[in-house]
Amino acid sequence: MPEGHALNENANRDPCRPGYHFLPPANWMNDPCGLIQWKGQYHLFYQYNPRAAYHDLIHWGHAVSEDLVHWTHLPVALTPTPDGPDKDGCWTGCAVDHDGIPTLFYSGVFPQTVCIATSSDDLLTWEKYEGNPVIEAPPHDLRYQTGGHFRDPYVWQEGEHWYLIIASKVKDVGGMILLYRSQDLIHWEYLNPLMVGDIHKGDPFRTGTMWECPSLIQVGDRHVLLVSIQATPSDHLYTVYHTGKFEAQRFTPETQGILVHGGYFYAPQVMPLDDGRHVLWGWLKEGRSQRTSEWTGWAGGMSLPLALSLQKDRGMVVEPVPELQARRREHWHLEGLELEPEPFKLLEEIRGDSLEIVAEFELEGEAEFGLRLRYSPDGREQTRIVYQAAQSQIVVERDESSVSPDVERGECTAPVELAAAELLRLHIFLDRSVLEVFANGGRTCLATRIYPLRPDSLGLGLMLRSGRVKLRSMDVWALASTWE
Repeated sequence: MPEGHALNENANRDPCRPGYHFLPPANWMNDPCGLIQWKGQYHLFYQYNPRAAYHDLIHWGHAVSEDLVHWTHLPVALTPTPDGPDKDGCWTGCAVDHDGIPTLFYSGVFPQTVCIATSSDDLLTWEKYEGNPVIEAPPHDLRYQTGGHFRDPYVWQEGEHWYLIIASKVKDVGGMILLYRSQDLIHWEYLNPLMVGDIHKGDPFRTGTMWECPSLIQVGDRHVLLVSIQATPSDHLYTVYHTGKFEAQRFTPETQGILVHGGYFYAPQVMPLDDGRHVLWGWLKEGRSQRTSEWTGWAGGMSLPLALSLQKDRGMVVEPVPELQARRREHWHLEGLELEPEPFKLLEEIRGDSLEIVAEFELEGEAEFGLRLRYSPDGREQTRIVYQAAQSQIVVERDESSVSPDVERGECTAPVELAAAELLRLHIFLDRSVLEVFANGGRTCLATRIYPLRPDSLGLGLMLRSGRVKLRSMDVWALASTWE
């Protein structure tokens, strides 16, 4: 096992540990960092505590893939340097190709600064710049308003200039993204705030007190700004997108929305691919206590790799990459079924805790229907994915998702607007304690956590509460582990 990856054997024995989502061998992980395609390989770095399953003295973990599906763990990439600007942790950042030299930007703490490191052996080892930090503090005129919050640099090149955005805040105002410019990646000129939030704004979503993990990418003829919103240091809300134009060092937003609903997806970063796609991963937070995470020896995981695109109205589409189909194994197919009201009936032939489900439904009026999964024979453990036509939303009902008293149980919702006579199309990925739901071609995405403990909670079935609904078709696959 690579140096720095201490293994807790409890992690592999935990029935809630995902099998095909990316995880380190054990211990704590949070934000994806430094995503880069280098010489045909996909490199994933991530915030990592190699010593325990809680957030403390963060390093950069590292893994590589040839296909976005199977991953190989590599040695820890960045380790805090005693008495250095990153002595208290190497926090979130990005990776760029600087004239053939892979270069990492990351946050040193405390105080929060911008540091860099380079590699001369194709990303296997890293040398920190002896002049770190390259940006030592927020701009002088904003320094005292930010309270020292100044982290998560994201860097890209346009023409002869490099640009950097970094997350911050303005006390009693809201989150803020600051814009810098450089010609050599070492000397940075502060330009202006790129965007500032409003703590009093509640529509169409709360914009919080602090912004984190910004990314600015070009998709077609528009730019997309991703920002993760923090209400308090311990309350991470969600990631939002703004589409618009970045011109003359200014960003003009046109549309906005929550990228992934549910409250468990946070701090995504985008990897531009050589084929023109933009693929991102987000951190999937836990929904059970820190005590349980420490006992099982792991906490946090990555979302599926998701491809970003824009709709005609410039709203975001988020879809699983097609490479994931390589994980499909046993297959079941159903079609042309009229859903029936209770009593609920299982699809007896289909069982599993690691499944991919693609289903299309025809509905009339204000129907309420969906699926039950991770269903135990007596129904004491089950999770319900319900479409409520009257409210135009999907709800994941978790009140019976686990017999454990140590898990979060609230409902998770996401809006799904259907046009007249439009089918409801659901693409669902179940991976033990992870549930990701994509509706109607990725127009809506929801990610949440469930923690069934009973070994017989493997059932799957269809349910109808009201209205008239027909299952046009459903395909289900058992999915193989990432490590097979």
